[in-house]
Amino acid sequence: MSTPAITLLTDFGTADGYVAELKGVLVTHAPGIPIVDLSHDIPPQDIAFGRLTVARYWKRFPAGTVHLVVVDPGVGTTRAAIAIRSEGRFLVGPDNGVLSPALFSLDARVVRLSVDTAASATFHGRDVFAPIAAKLATGTPLDEVGEAFGDAVRLRTPPPFRDAHGLLHGEVLTIDRFGNVITNLLTRESRGMVKIAGRAARMLRTYGEAARGELVALIGSSGFVEVAVREGNAAASLGVSRGDGVVLG
Repeated sequence: MSTPAITLLTDFGTADGYVAELKGVLVTHAPGIPIVDLSHDIPPQDIAFGRLTVARYWKRFPAGTVHLVVVDPGVGTTRAAIAIRSEGRFLVGPDNGVLSPALFSLDARVVRLSVDTAASATFHGRDVFAPIAAKLATGTPLDEVGEAFGDAVRLRTPPPFRDAHGLLHGEVLTIDRFGNVITNLLTRESRGMVKIAGRAARMLRTYGEAARGELVALIGSSGFVEVAVREGNAAASLGVSRGDGVVLG
């Protein structure tokens, strides 16, 4: 199985050199393997945001890709360090739920990585995860980088529920950089009204169908209903945050 790339997703930002240290390990131990920066702007320590981001992209890359994910507020604690093989791809990172999307496939296999005493207690990304990602990228089998592990943390997106009146109740999952409010509501039809923060947004198919500044709801590219303001910031306008309620009817 070929390895097209190693991808990087972190909450490191790009100002401090932490990403450069990861890349230094990777190019040293996996020379010639392309490295793809997905994002280093996950909000600091935001496991939930990281998990949703992983869910969007991990299967978009070819089989053999190694996804290195470091959103790790528990670094240096007893939380496990893990590597996963799932649907032909590999994921490496902390066992805190951020890698959950790959754990629900029927063929998912997980190993727990050993942590050398020489590893920095504050930078497992560099000293634990990057070396393993490099090994997997250069053909080392999963079973040779760790011991079988059956207790990996699995976080799920909370499902919406329908009440006795047929209204679908959900919650805000996250807010993207445009200020769009991404919910856990699922629907196949771009019709009805979404109620959020005391306001109503009509369901449309595209942003172009809305007037400038109009609050609307759409089925986003992830399949979830999103609330947006055309050419504006819905989250700022509504004053909502993760976990706030939303209703589709």
